[in-house]
Amino acid sequence: MQIDLNLLTLFAAVAETGNFRAAADRLGVTRSAVSQGVRRLETALGHALFLRTTRSVRLTEAGERFLAQVSAPLAEIANALEAASGSAEEPRGLLRIAATSIAEEFLSGPLIASFSEAHPGVTLDVTVTDLEFDIIAAGFDAGVRLGEVIERDMIAVPLTGDQRQVAVATPDYLARHGTPEHPRDLVRHRCIGWRPQPHTAPYRWEFEKDGRAFDVSVEPQITTNDMFLMIRTALAGGGITFGMEETFRPHLERGELVSILSDWLPPFAGFFLYFPSRHTVTPKLRALIDHVRHYRQRS
Repeated sequence: MQIDLNLLTLFAAVAETGNFRAAADRLGVTRSAVSQGVRRLETALGHALFLRTTRSVRLTEAGERFLAQVSAPLAEIANALEAASGSAEEPRGLLRIAATSIAEEFLSGPLIASFSEAHPGVTLDVTVTDLEFDIIAAGFDAGVRLGEVIERDMIAVPLTGDQRQVAVATPDYLARHGTPEHPRDLVRHRCIGWRPQPHTAPYRWEFEKDGRAFDVSVEPQITTNDMFLMIRTALAGGGITFGMEETFRPHLERGELVSILSDWLPPFAGFFLYFPSRHTVTPKLRALIDHVRHYRQRS
């Protein structure tokens, strides 16, 4: 079967964006060129790859299988071409990173700003998301997550040292409502919780004592997917909230918030920049890896 391999790039762009116009914008071509190219590919394969309506475009079952088969080879080819063409040049091109919203060290600004200054030829596109997905199938070059949730077939470069979660509240809130002495006491307090997206249960607060891990379902009175809203609400005396110590550190140092239940919250492995071991490391990604390593040594 003779198929123009450029059609696979069109197909992957539509699958990743879920939209013919967005795919066209990404590839720098017209919408009609994308639509016609996908139609040619479907004709060559003998079955539909997308279900089209006036409002949406989504993969058929056959399309999902096909995407799973071609996404990794396409990424390998793109990476190999970039590595070969740019091996003797300054790193350049678009570098797409998916980072969890709690990766304070990565998202705080200095690391990204210093990388951009050192590598002006690289355009860094950072998507902040707490959803778990295949970053390569979604078109990302690398991701930033806690080490405990990174897949085993990934290469992980340390971004931080050990991290720690904390439960915090204002001194005024604790003076008015008392300070919990055991995690189970949290159920009697107003809590400010987090969830990654609508229609999902709030994150269960995790604790550990004498090597025994357990979690507490606090049934928060206020729930959000925005960490900054959690912080602002806690600072306003709205209750107890829970998250990464680095996120709360400025407020803890100024005494605006107080950490509680510290004996039940031991440290754990921190954040890592990660990418697939089976993929060629492009010059732009190698530049970010080296920058992360040097940045960590300096800090």
